[in-house]
Amino acid sequence: MKLAIGCDHGGFELKKEVLQHLAARGIEVTDVGCNDGASCDYPVYSKKVTDLVNAGTVDLGILICGTGIGMSMAANKEPGIRAALCHDVFSAKATREHNNANVLCMGARVVGAGLALMIIDTFLDTPFSEDERHIRRISYFS
Repeated sequence: MKLAIGCDHGGFELKKEVLQHLAARGIEVTDVGCNDGASCDYPVYSKKVTDLVNAGTVDLGILICGTGIGMSMAANKEPGIRAALCHDVFSAKATREHNNANVLCMGARVVGAGLALMIIDTFLDTPFSEDERHIRRISYFS
């Protein structure tokens, strides 16, 4: 599995912990930035991740900002992206099973590192159900 991860200044500290966790899992990650806590614009990093997902360069993306809201709004503007804002494990599981979400968005000011890592593991480890009703529903976004 290959992932792309991006954040703005609000998500920078959490992204560092996520990168360590993903490395420990042996997951290949492309980090598109940001690379420090200086103020920056979240849409720039959202676009970098969604472009990699849409190109098939990576399988899934992770975006982190202060609330996750801005990243999810920006990501979902891109055709082919099904970004889910998740702040709990149940939502992460359900969005992969039912929506085949390809980008996970989280808010670093909403979830702590421990919960964030559980959400990420659930998102990455949950397959799409392949049920006809779910395939039909996500086809509206194609």
